[in-house]
Amino acid sequence: MAELKAYRGDYYLWKYVPSLPAAIIFLILFLAATVFHFWKLHRTKAWFCLAFALGGLFEVIGYVGRIAAHNSTDSVIVFAIQNVFLLLGPTLFAASVYMTLGRIICSVHAQQHSLIPIKWLTKTFVMGDVVSFLVQGSASGLMATGNNAQMGSNIVIAGLAIQVIMFGLFIITSIVFEVRMHRSPTTEVFDDQINWLSRLRTLYAVSALILIRSVFRVVEYAAGNDGYPLTHEWMLYVFDSVLMIISMVIWGVWHPGTLQKFIVSEQHTVTEVTEDRVLKA
Repeated sequence: MAELKAYRGDYYLWKYVPSLPAAIIFLILFLAATVFHFWKLHRTKAWFCLAFALGGLFEVIGYVGRIAAHNSTDSVIVFAIQNVFLLLGPTLFAASVYMTLGRIICSVHAQQHSLIPIKWLTKTFVMGDVVSFLVQGSASGLMATGNNAQMGSNIVIAGLAIQVIMFGLFIITSIVFEVRMHRSPTTEVFDDQINWLSRLRTLYAVSALILIRSVFRVVEYAAGNDGYPLTHEWMLYVFDSVLMIISMVIWGVWHPGTLQKFIVSEQHTVTEVTEDRVLKA
């Protein structure tokens, strides 16, 4: 029978024995969702969604780590693996979410309605996401060591705070774009194939879920090793695992990969018009 073991002296990596059934259930769910996302990626060739699929792979590795941790609560390597990958998976989800907004705007030819100039829109949010990723990734391993656990926790909180701030700005930017579109719509808004409003609603839903999860993680680490969130496993599953699998389902069902053909079509049209003018000259 699994038991809680000390890592070193009286220092414990875990405050509970990780649930084996829960980890197996979510491993299966994330594995199925990840396979589906890679299949959609293959079908659509929408490479801006690659980060989302990789985020699912991170979740899978994280839950494999939790399964291994059930009988190895004294293993620092197992603890670090599940901690790092479960922390960083949603950050990769966020990268695809950020890259999608710019494509929605371009697909309806509404660059003038973007709060941030379109050439900087994706770069701004993805760079913020990269910083958040690097900060969290560099610190999450420190949390596995007794001496540096608190410092690692504080750095992770900083990385999560960056993510929360960037998501807040992203949601504001999306709402401003929607309001401006309703006030002054472009011709493309009436194209049912683009269906820009439905795609924007998908961004809102996934963004809200990741934002709630990130806020929970901030509270979790701010409460400390002896705080309620880190000492009760159910909170991780309710405020992280469930929210992230729902995000993957929403993104998979209303996959933005078909936006790619509208961007490509626009590029082809521009090329054809340019070539035509050259020939006439």
